[in-house]
This record gives sequence, structure tokens and C-alpha cells, in this order.
Amino acid sequence: MQFKPIGLAIVAASLIVPMIWLPPLAAKFDSVALFSQYLGMAALIAMSLGQIIATRLGFVERIFGGLDRSYILHKWLGTGSMIAILLHDTIDAEMDGLGRETLLTEFAETAGEISLYGFLILVVITITTFIPYHLWRWTHKIIGGFFVLSALHYWLILKPFSNGDPIGIFVSVFCALGILAYVYKILPRSMHPTKAYEINDIKLEVLATAITMTPTKRALKHRAGQFAFATFDGIGMNEPHPFTISKAPDASGDLRMTVASLGDFTNALASRVKLGGKVKIEGPFGRFERKRGLAAELWIAAGVGITPFVAWAQSLTDKDGLVTLFYCVRDAKDAAHLTELQRIEGRLKNFRVIVHDSQIQSRLNADQIVNQMGFEATNAQAYFCGPEAMRKSLAKGLAIKGIPQRKFHFEEFEIRSGIGLRALARLLLKRLQ
Repeated sequence: MQFKPIGLAIVAASLIVPMIWLPPLAAKFDSVALFSQYLGMAALIAMSLGQIIATRLGFVERIFGGLDRSYILHKWLGTGSMIAILLHDTIDAEMDGLGRETLLTEFAETAGEISLYGFLILVVITITTFIPYHLWRWTHKIIGGFFVLSALHYWLILKPFSNGDPIGIFVSVFCALGILAYVYKILPRSMHPTKAYEINDIKLEVLATAITMTPTKRALKHRAGQFAFATFDGIGMNEPHPFTISKAPDASGDLRMTVASLGDFTNALASRVKLGGKVKIEGPFGRFERKRGLAAELWIAAGVGITPFVAWAQSLTDKDGLVTLFYCVRDAKDAAHLTELQRIEGRLKNFRVIVHDSQIQSRLNADQIVNQMGFEATNAQAYFCGPEAMRKSLAKGLAIKGIPQRKFHFEEFEIRSGIGLRALARLLLKRLQ
């Protein structure tokens, strides 16, 4: 699933529209200072859009694409706004002839300085990915507070137009929307739309824990391959975490989430969850979905990346086209849901499971896949869920074999990641010294 054009168009238009009102102002005021002020307005607009995406409300995926892509856009909006703020602070935005400073304008300047350094600290924390998730998430909650200070800075600072002018109203609307999005995010979890579930089965495997839960009221309506945010009550870890739903929708409304031991939270979860435990589910999210009616499908999973494919396999019928699943594991005896997948394979003639054990086989490559998948590469749509390095390698190799990038589908979901710009990290750290 790619970014939706309408979402990118909204972002671009939101940042460009203020330029419409700048030429007449440039004829009367210092153009360099005016450019600096535009950078400040652009930063506010970008941050507002980022705050809106962070709400995870239903319209976000409809406008911007799957939540994985929406969060990538959220990350780059934050990065771009931080660069704009730094430039705004560096390029003198003061202009002559705007009137005398008052206590309010002095407060606006102070609010701007506080928000600048607050954002710098939070960005450094965000790109320092070794800081534990729960601590990062707590600090990320206060980023909206610095956005409020930035909005106050904009509303109260001296500028070559009033807040009631078209450009002033335009930027003010984004400030208000960003503040509303922040208020929504900090509301108690009980005030967010969630579904209540109760744990009815826990299956411990070597490297993962499969947790099945049943709805206590209305069930979540999801599609195979989607994920949801789960908050497990009574285990001392109350922050919501995203997990793929490893069970296709059925009449029972039950959900199953397969949790791999990948960090502090997931390592502790297996020992703390209990039968009868309460779970709050927010979602569903994601647009990682197979296209129906295809002649052939290639599925590639690595480790816990098997979870969406388990749900897909459960929803297969003998009317589907040929499907070959490559399941890459470090040791076949530790492969989660393998027995379940093999049962489905035994029931359906059009579904094959090929286990690739990295301990006894070489790293999976495009040649091995094409030689074993049982159909022509040019007829196949490929779906991948696993590590980024493996994805890029296989996508490149399969493109040579006849499966172009447009037919290679994947979900790239990370709530938190580095921005990939070491130079920016050095710049931010230097700015704090």
C-alpha cells in the first residue's frame, strides 16, 4: 500500500497556499524576514498535520493511506517542521514598522524560545531509538504542549498581517486543528473508541505467545491482515501496543494476537497475561490486504511476520488461485503457527507452505523462490512481511525475475524509528550545546 495521492496533495497545498498572500507583503516589508516568518507558519502547518495523523482516527487512513505509511508521513512532517523552525530561528524575522512591543509580544517571544528548545529535546529523544518505548511515548505526549506554545507565539507575535486577514485565518485554523488533535490524544483511554475483550486462551511457543480473546460486548470488525492496538489491563504495563491480528474474521468475533519476544514489553507480556484478563482494543488499522481473484500469489514471511499470512491462509478457499508461502525461520521447530498452516495446506490443493530454515539453508534469495514457487513469476503478485533489509534484497531480486516493484506489496510499520539523517542528529545535538 502506497501513500494516497490525495493525502500528499493536501499536505502540499496546505504548505503552498500561504505563499499566495506573500507577494503583496514582500513589496512593503523585508523579504528575508518575511521568508523567515513563512518558515514559521509552514512549521506550524506541518506540525498540525502531524498531530492530526497521530490521532489515528478513521479518516487518517482513508486520506493518507495505511497507518504504516501515515506514520512515515507523520515522521517526515515532524522532521521538516523541525528544520523549518531552526531556519526560522536562524533567519531574523523581525521587521520595522510593525508597532511597539508589549508584554504580550514579549510573552510570545518567550513561548517561541521554550517551544524551540522543547522540540529540539524531544526530537533528539525520538531519534535516539535505544531509549525504552514507554519512556519515549511519555515524552512524546508533551510535544503537543510545545505546539500550543508555538501557536501562542504565532498569534501574539508582531507580524505584517493580522490574525483576521486571510493568511492569518488560514494558519490559525491549522493551529486550532492541531490543538484539538492534541487534546483528543491526551484524553483518558476510556474516552477513546475501543472494544472490550477478555482473554480466553494463551498458547506459549518458543519465541512467541498467541493470545486469543473474546469480545465482552460488540466485536471488532476487521479484515484478514489488519492490526490493532491492544492495552492489557492489570499487568502493570498500560500503554497500548500494535499487534497484527493472526486470525481471520469469523462469527465468534474472537481475536488472536501473536506476540514475539522482541523487547521489554513483549518479553514481560508472556509471563504477566492471564486467562480472564481484560484487554482494550483500538482499531482495526492497516491496508495490507491481498487482491482477490489473482491467478497466483507469492507470500514471503520472516519470523513474526507470519501473522498476517496466517489470517490470510484461514480465509482461503479452493476457489482462490495458486498460493505459495515461504516461511523463513531460524529454526523450524520454533516456527509459530506452522502446524496450523500445514493443516490448511492439507485441506487446500491451491496452497503450499515452504519452510526455509536459515540454520541449515542459505539465506533466502530470488532464485530459490522462483525455482520453488510452482508458477511463473510474471503471473504472480508478491506479498512480504519481515525485516527491511530482507525485503529490499528480495524485491530487487524478484524484479529481475519478473515481479516488478508495483507487484511487490508490503507493510512498513514502525511507530518509532530514527529519521535516517545522521547529519540532522548532529545538528540538533550541536544546537543544544
